[in-house]
Amino acid sequence: MSGRVWRQVIALTPDERRRVAVLLGREPTPVELQIFDLLWSEHCSYKSSRNALKTLPVEGPTVLLGPGEDAGILRFTEWEGRRYGIVVAHESHNHPSQVVPMEGAATGIGGVVRDVICMGAEVIGVLDPLRFGDPEGRHSHRSRDIARGVVKGIAGYANPLGVPNLGGDLCFDACYDDNCLVNVVAVGLVEEDRVLPSAVPAAGRKGDYRFVLVGKPTDGSGYGGATLASAVLEEEPGEEQKGAVQVPDPFLKRVLNVALGDLFRRAAERGIALGCKDLGAGGLSCVASEMADKSGMGVEIDLDRLPLAEPVPDYVAAVAETQERYGLAVPAGFVEETLRLFNEEYELPSIYRGARAAEIGRFTAERAMRILRGEKTVCDAPVESITCPVLLDREARPAPAPPEGVFSWDGDAAEALLAMLASPNGGSAEPLFRSYDTEVQGRAVIRPGEADASVILPIPGCPVGLAATVDGNPWYGRLDPRAAGALAVAEGARNLAAVGARPLGMTDCLNYGNPEDPEVYHQFLEGVRGIREGAEGIGLAEDPASPIPIVSGNVSFYNESSRGNAVAPSPILCILGIVHDASRAVTMGLKRGESRLILFGERYDDLGGSLFARVVAGSLGGRPPLFRSDEERPAIHLMSALAGEGRIRAAHDIGQGGFLVALAEMLSAARDSEIGARIDADLFGSEVSLAARLFGESAGFLLEVDAAEAPAILERATRAGIPAFGIGGTDRSGRLRVDRAGAAAVDLRAGRIRETRREALASLFPGV
Repeated sequence: MSGRVWRQVIALTPDERRRVAVLLGREPTPVELQIFDLLWSEHCSYKSSRNALKTLPVEGPTVLLGPGEDAGILRFTEWEGRRYGIVVAHESHNHPSQVVPMEGAATGIGGVVRDVICMGAEVIGVLDPLRFGDPEGRHSHRSRDIARGVVKGIAGYANPLGVPNLGGDLCFDACYDDNCLVNVVAVGLVEEDRVLPSAVPAAGRKGDYRFVLVGKPTDGSGYGGATLASAVLEEEPGEEQKGAVQVPDPFLKRVLNVALGDLFRRAAERGIALGCKDLGAGGLSCVASEMADKSGMGVEIDLDRLPLAEPVPDYVAAVAETQERYGLAVPAGFVEETLRLFNEEYELPSIYRGARAAEIGRFTAERAMRILRGEKTVCDAPVESITCPVLLDREARPAPAPPEGVFSWDGDAAEALLAMLASPNGGSAEPLFRSYDTEVQGRAVIRPGEADASVILPIPGCPVGLAATVDGNPWYGRLDPRAAGALAVAEGARNLAAVGARPLGMTDCLNYGNPEDPEVYHQFLEGVRGIREGAEGIGLAEDPASPIPIVSGNVSFYNESSRGNAVAPSPILCILGIVHDASRAVTMGLKRGESRLILFGERYDDLGGSLFARVVAGSLGGRPPLFRSDEERPAIHLMSALAGEGRIRAAHDIGQGGFLVALAEMLSAARDSEIGARIDADLFGSEVSLAARLFGESAGFLLEVDAAEAPAILERATRAGIPAFGIGGTDRSGRLRVDRAGAAAVDLRAGRIRETRREALASLFPGV
């Protein structure tokens, strides 16, 4: 980047500029103006969403640390006298991934991993819910290139970092042609008494604490990244937008992570309190001001002591989002040892040119952020004015209801099933899972693709498993934004229950278009309302009166292009659950040839937004499925209980594609290719059409159980008020057969189903 001509870009509105001058009592310096511009951006400040987010449930018996830090923490379990928490962070890197797919996705993983590490945790997994443009549409070439670049970026960062992929969620739609969504989740393990604050420790208010910057030397990469994420993308991104994307280095990050873990251990053993925060959006100014503000303190930074990779203006040095950096609050007496650990013991300067740990400032009792360049003060602003931006009360107006779809299908059910399984949204995501390392760290119990939730064993020797899933349906969002929020919670909770897990808590990443558009802002508010209803409607298994709490998350606005093509309302949730005995965790693949198949959940006329409607009927349809909490809640909690008792051989929730797609996925996931399944469609859903019965996306579960267990399970379901049906069984035919009125409505080879699902995305991700 040497020789680059810098141009300061400010996105503050005229009113915001005037407010900055009022707060300072004078005109701001270029550095101050840049800092306020970045930290008051939508991405950093949540100025359009903060009030709505306050309505979400964030407390409960499973919460150790809720929103407010870089990551949330859920109570997990006790083992050998130590109590453990699960740290989870959820971020978006949508705009950078659309502009520079590989680097944008890689730095998204890098940032969310840092969020977990700086809490004192060991990262034990990442997840990647992804939304791409239509691979068969008018922008298919670009959509395919972006999808491939994103997957390569995720694999190219997480794999060398030594972090396993725990799964994801994949959707393709033309609404993402101009703005893909790359959401990323990182999960970590921490002992409860080893949690670090992203602030100056309480001891800092009485002692002398210094600001130590660790990692890459600062350069101009990522300058304006937060502003990029807070604006509508140009149709053809220019060099400035591309330059706002950071440059990743997973190999340096891996060394940094090990060194930080060593530092945290040494400090804990000697009773030394540290603070740590990663440098992400807003760079140095963001991390320094937020660490100080959370502690009721101020901070002074000396730019002459800041390691630089290239000459940059002061306003760039203050906010550049150079990757692989952490800010530490370290007591003065521990600074020398801290510097020696990174620079000499772990030899950062020899790993990456210019990388090192450097003391560049100190925390002060005066509540100000002061930045010096030699004898010159380039920033002197009240800390609270930087970190507390203007909150906006935007106009909200409902959008016109989408036109009702008309279904008049009387086609062949087998052909419909194969068409759905061959579509990008109905096929197997196996090509992605093959790209990712799912085995590193040796914790895997259920891997991505073996069920809709993965399960790992976080604590060596401990039988308690952690389950994780990510979910969200944009087609529901287009039809009913509120329903999309509630149904995302329900889908995630069902995915956990199907493997035998009970929900602990969740994170949310709320992806919408331009909040300045009243219809978009209304979609956002409705999505938040739906998530709250879903969290309250499902509740915790041990305490149903307690909603599933949200402990961290992210809001991503302006997901649209300059042409006005906004993404569908896309709330994406990660829900984490506990499996008390991971040896009993359940996968979805059918296991034996003489089992009984049981259906939990009534079939309704729920074809709106369904995979069947889009692929077979050629219409988005009418309303999406209703969130029926009175049916969902008991079914979810009974399902996880049955699995925990070892009464289930295989299980799968009914979601996208409906009943028959769920059964086809169970069959294709069977390790024994001779296993088949035969069901009678007259035994369930008789009040609705065959299309709704087989392909409607009403909630429910499919269970494979021992024939001797089936009567007792059906009786327990009935007592719990759950509609439950014995619908048939498995055999050794190697076929899927659905009978109706004594004749075969579907009769397909299991091998053909398996091949169709595998081939759906094979050409999209060849050799990825």
